Amino acid sequence: MSSANHWLLFALGSAFFAALTAVLGKLGVAEINSNLATLIRTVVILVMIAGIVTLRSEWQPASKIPSYGLLMLVLSGIATGLSWLCYYRALQLGQASKVAPIDKLSVALVILFSILFLNETLTWKVALGGGLITAGAVLLAL
Repeated sequence: MSSANHWLLFALGSAFFAALTAVLGKLGVAEINSNLATLIRTVVILVMIAGIVTLRSEWQPASKIPSYGLLMLVLSGIATGLSWLCYYRALQLGQASKVAPIDKLSVALVILFSILFLNETLTWKVALGGGLITAGAVLLAL
């Protein structure tokens, strides 16, 4: 795999770990309140990422972090937290095999948002793929 395609390796890793997240999360919320489960998951992530940043010496002074980028990351963090709260509650109430595909409707929303806010181009492949993901999620959720 060329270095230009390393994003694909990380994207596949993301998909693999997201699948584990659904299965392990479903098992976890069977015995724990979904909000508490989200808090536990968040603390684990915080400790893990802080460890990685420390080991890689990637800490930066707050004064060197651009304010716009920081604002976008704070808003992204809020969106992530709300997503996780909804996801874990959905897992607690529903089947993982139905919750996860509906959650993946985020792919279709990313396509829409990237066109509206990031000026990305809608190609026929992206439109078809987004449509198939949407159709598949709806089919699996029925």
